[in-house]
Amino acid sequence: MPIRLITALALAASLTACATAPGSYSGARDADPPASYSFGLWGDMPYQRNGDYAKLPAVIDSLNASDIAFSIYDGDFKDGSSECTDASFSTALAMFGSMKKPLVYVPGDNEWTDCHRTNNGGYDTLERLAYLRRVMFPTLESLGQTTMPLEHQGKPGEKFAENTRFQKGAVMFVGLNVPGSNNNVVLSASECSTKSVRKAAQCDAANAEYLERDAANIEWLQASFAKAKAARAEGVVLVIQGDPGFDIPETYAEDESLQPQYSGYRNFMAAVVRQTEQFSGQVLFVHGDTHAFKIDKPLYSPHKMLPNFTRIETFGSPHLHWVKVRVEPGTPHLFHVQPVMVRQP
Repeated sequence: MPIRLITALALAASLTACATAPGSYSGARDADPPASYSFGLWGDMPYQRNGDYAKLPAVIDSLNASDIAFSIYDGDFKDGSSECTDASFSTALAMFGSMKKPLVYVPGDNEWTDCHRTNNGGYDTLERLAYLRRVMFPTLESLGQTTMPLEHQGKPGEKFAENTRFQKGAVMFVGLNVPGSNNNVVLSASECSTKSVRKAAQCDAANAEYLERDAANIEWLQASFAKAKAARAEGVVLVIQGDPGFDIPETYAEDESLQPQYSGYRNFMAAVVRQTEQFSGQVLFVHGDTHAFKIDKPLYSPHKMLPNFTRIETFGSPHLHWVKVRVEPGTPHLFHVQPVMVRQP
């Protein structure tokens, strides 16, 4: 049976336009937050295949010894060639539980999207997504030894519970489930079955899941910018896991980010562009996935860039470091970025 991708993607725009706004649950703004503060960004670690577990304690110690108010982990708490067992989630929860300050988790592809692979155990990816929602988002609070309240797009443990937001001081923070592997889009029957035990029906279900989640993600994005504007926030931080195609060459003749392997990000990134263009403050866009620290202002077309849009790509295995961001309200750039290089034993 052919994969019904072309029809699915054709419906994406209409579904996005008519998506009903899911409920927003709990969460609160700080009563009297400090004017300036710092937060940490990390992800794509530890990977067993790279021997990261021996290096991880130094990263945790560095984060815990810093003056950050909280940290955000942008996905992939296991490598892409290890099994997606329940135990891997328990190990991740123990890692996050060792953080002294609040930890906000954003899902990655290795936790669910890629679990269909034979070397991942041949799991049903949608079953793993449901499990992730139950075990990683069981309450309205963040993770960590000290927690903080978060707003969630869905009820705890249920659909879209992983989409979160909170405001601290002058900044609105938004976490969204936009993972690698083309945002769970399956492009063809060949891609469906390569190194996988998936059947066509499962791949059709994956594409249907993408459409529903993509519409919900865009709704959450739009609502978050609206809330930031209403609160007169100076900045918005958007955190996803997947690299939506920033790190391929762009030329004036062709925008290579329009290649099929990035098709699952187009609707979402178009919405990010629209919201950023209409926002007077700074937008910091954070992602992992490709494991190399970068800070830049990537083009969103071969001819233009967004002056108030800055991208941070976080470190990832085998380079176990993290990024510190200082929020300085009233300064032209608002976000002051420092890579923290962790000395390993």
